Amino acid sequence: MKFMKLGTRPDTFYTEEATRTVMSDVPSDLTVQINDVTYLLHKLQYPLLPKSGLLQRLCSESDDRSNSVALDLHDIPGGEEAFELCAKFCYGITINLSAHNFVSAFCAAKFLRMTEAVEKGNLAMKLEAFFSSCILEGWKDSILTLQNTEKVYEWSENLGIIRRCIESIVDKILTPPTKVTWSYTYTRPGYWTKRHQSSVPRDWWTEDLSFLGIDIFRCIVAAVKSTNMLQPQLIGEALHVYASRWLPEITENRPNETSTSQEQDSPGRKQKILETIVGLIPADKGSVSIKFLLRLLRITNFLAVSPVTKAELLRLSGLQLEEATLSDLLLPAQTPNDQTSTNIDMVTMVLESFLRQWRRQTPADESRLLMSIQKIGKLIDSYLPVVAKDANMPVQKVASLAETLPGIARPHHDDLYKAINIYLKEHPELSKIEKKQLCRVLDCQKLSPGVRAHAVRNEHLPLRTVVQILFFEQEKGNYITNKKHTSRELGTAGVLESNDKLPLRPTRNREGKSEMRGFCNSVEFMQKEIK
Repeated sequence: MKFMKLGTRPDTFYTEEATRTVMSDVPSDLTVQINDVTYLLHKLQYPLLPKSGLLQRLCSESDDRSNSVALDLHDIPGGEEAFELCAKFCYGITINLSAHNFVSAFCAAKFLRMTEAVEKGNLAMKLEAFFSSCILEGWKDSILTLQNTEKVYEWSENLGIIRRCIESIVDKILTPPTKVTWSYTYTRPGYWTKRHQSSVPRDWWTEDLSFLGIDIFRCIVAAVKSTNMLQPQLIGEALHVYASRWLPEITENRPNETSTSQEQDSPGRKQKILETIVGLIPADKGSVSIKFLLRLLRITNFLAVSPVTKAELLRLSGLQLEEATLSDLLLPAQTPNDQTSTNIDMVTMVLESFLRQWRRQTPADESRLLMSIQKIGKLIDSYLPVVAKDANMPVQKVASLAETLPGIARPHHDDLYKAINIYLKEHPELSKIEKKQLCRVLDCQKLSPGVRAHAVRNEHLPLRTVVQILFFEQEKGNYITNKKHTSRELGTAGVLESNDKLPLRPTRNREGKSEMRGFCNSVEFMQKEIK
């Protein structure tokens, strides 16, 4: 960090109660009131008035006929601390300037009109030179200066401090990593242990940017995006780092650097941050991860973000749902009042968003569309058994999610049967109607033989489902029997013609019909039980 030292005299300011004054044999003839602090100073004994055009004008306009003048400067940018820096400069007292106090000192100097037009070598000119030659040349100095503009934002904007710092920062971000020679903050796990053999990471700039306020952060990211010189994934990484710092709800572990002040933790501020981040996400698919999108989407409800922001997050999440893993979907419920452990409502909404976009695609590559929907089917069917174990999960939500997928998404229903069986075991209190509601999505024709054998003996399944599986088994058995019988008849047709006088013997098909009549009687009895 760069410093500038001005003045040579020792600090002779001292405090007595709420009054700041200077050790001097000359009585004070200028009183300056700033908020709750009173300064007892000298008009001409030291070059205070000669260096400040504002104080010259106010003293000349004063109605006080005595030598002593009292002024109120409550609206000075930077308050009493900035004013004291300017006063010490006039007294020749040593002051140290850096990115920490430059902004307030520069704004106060401009407010007091400590310019070259008033006196040569004045404070404003020296601060301007320090700003141009030192602060703007440094990376962290520019970042820190921008952080300090928040308290005097309007003055900083009007004086060009914000614009010039942003231009300097953007220029450095666009610098190739091989030419980065300045220090930066980078605390990714494992990076420092191998830094001696590593080059500068491409996202070296993202962490320092996350310390800035959301308005300045938005300006910088928008400026970087407009150049089209960085990959969308780098922009996405910057958004992820920023969101992780200021929206700790999206991370498992809250960063140690995150401030916990009431203002910074307010829902209104978080809402603005979330809406801004979503608006900055590049249009390129994959610029941010599906995990990041889902975590942002999860907190939209209790931050009361705009419908436009929520709709955009749903669209982006649906667009990238194929990239999701089971762990990505296992997010906590949206509100503390929700008794379920996982956010099944959000998963259902994202699935619906995916299906809307999937159906709008042109069928130029049908095989790719089929692979896409079946991949989502496997994902959802791996998610269902997990939510089925939740004792507080309503059957309506599970059934709704299971039924949202079109039939083409599930070539087999074994995983779906597994989820239904788990839910029935974990919720033995379900009524017959609720069991039917849960099982109506199950297609017994898509079950493997082993699963069908398990299902017909499953006492948790509703009787109607068991009957459907038995019917299918019997029809399949009859089909196979008839097919074999037909093949046998075709193969022995010549023999039967030459021996048509031989007595006919009972065939297995007649035995099958006899078995079928017994099965139908059992089914009729079971149907009566269902009714």
